[in-house]
Amino acid sequence: MTPVAARTRGAGDSRFEPGARLGKYSIIREIGSGATSRVFLARDPFGDREVAVKVFLFDRHVDPQTERMTHKAFLAEASLAGKLNHPHIVEILDAVAEPDHSYVVMEYVSGPTLDAHANVTSLLPLSKVVEIIFKCIRALEYAFQHGVIHRDIKPANILLSIAGETKVSDFGASFQQHFAHDTTQIMGVGSPGYMSPEQIRLETLTHQTDIYSLGVTMYRLLTGRLPFQAITQESLFYAILNTDPPRPATLRPDLPEVLDRIVMTAIRRDPMRRYGSWLEFGKDLSQAFGALRMSGASLSDSEKFNELRQSPFLRGMGDVALWEVVRIGMWRKIPAGTVIIREGDQGESFYLLIAGEVSVTLSGAELNTIKPGGCFGEILYFTDSIERRTTTITSREEVTVIEIKASALRAATDACQVGFNKAFMSVLIERLMQANRRLAERG
Repeated sequence: MTPVAARTRGAGDSRFEPGARLGKYSIIREIGSGATSRVFLARDPFGDREVAVKVFLFDRHVDPQTERMTHKAFLAEASLAGKLNHPHIVEILDAVAEPDHSYVVMEYVSGPTLDAHANVTSLLPLSKVVEIIFKCIRALEYAFQHGVIHRDIKPANILLSIAGETKVSDFGASFQQHFAHDTTQIMGVGSPGYMSPEQIRLETLTHQTDIYSLGVTMYRLLTGRLPFQAITQESLFYAILNTDPPRPATLRPDLPEVLDRIVMTAIRRDPMRRYGSWLEFGKDLSQAFGALRMSGASLSDSEKFNELRQSPFLRGMGDVALWEVVRIGMWRKIPAGTVIIREGDQGESFYLLIAGEVSVTLSGAELNTIKPGGCFGEILYFTDSIERRTTTITSREEVTVIEIKASALRAATDACQVGFNKAFMSVLIERLMQANRRLAERG
């Protein structure tokens, strides 16, 4: 796809007034602008939804290098249309190059960027910051697996929806990855305070540049300031390349040691001493959940996701489906000796056992013990109506379960249902094998 330079006339261009059309999209209002683009809220009449349309601005008076960079930024985002499908990445829906303008159409996220929570007077709770960074880790790991390095991670490129969901946006700077055959290095890609040392030195970049920038973002969200501060860009770059920043805990004494350590590991100057992978970064961050829980923080979506990721029952299920399980499941702690399911009662829920053990009885006789990673009550998912329970399930100790209504799973995406169907089939086979072993022992 080759964009044709659009000769936009600036803010007063009538083509971009409310009510005007960009292809099939009807403009509602302008919601953002940058040096080379403007973003409009628009209506997609075919999808019956609001979308964000980024129009790339080309100026006949601009220098050729800047124009080349703008074209490549458009091509980078256009190439991602339909490619990065992840719950924590703003989806690119469409890309259009026409004789007088080029634009990409994105999922519209109603809510502010994290810039709104990057100052000391507006910081988010620690548990929320950890949750946001964890979701960004999953999103950027997913992008990396698809051959994409973001290269401009900062609070302004992370959206927080009105519902509190996290979305990574603006992959325009990733063009250096997609156009690696062009050896021309273009300064200005990335935001100075968040740029990794290797980015400043114009070295070949890997996913570790995004790890560094996300570490700086985490530093900012925890402390309200950047790790390096300077009056000029030159002195800022010198500091990033040659000095050590103050530890976050020196700026926020109540910060748990584990968070302080994670941030400092992510922003080490030498990539070899930084986290080597997104998996390592996420694994360390998951330890922070326990520390925050000890201080009274509530169970977060990211902690739930981490528990599900480790569950043998859902092994093999992808990120998108697991985040859906987080949304449809109800997490409960149940005291020891509690009857969770009673034989003969009606019900419509099944349960995943996260912690603790439960006993299975029929007419008072014990049949089995279910351990963490198991499930019970799932037979109701395969019926179209509320049925009576065939066994009694009792907690042997305090247990943690995820309760999921069969109707909620039936309404879930195909990927989520397929994941559960495979898991249920494995459980059924294991139970049949256990029954055969018992019959053989009796015989």
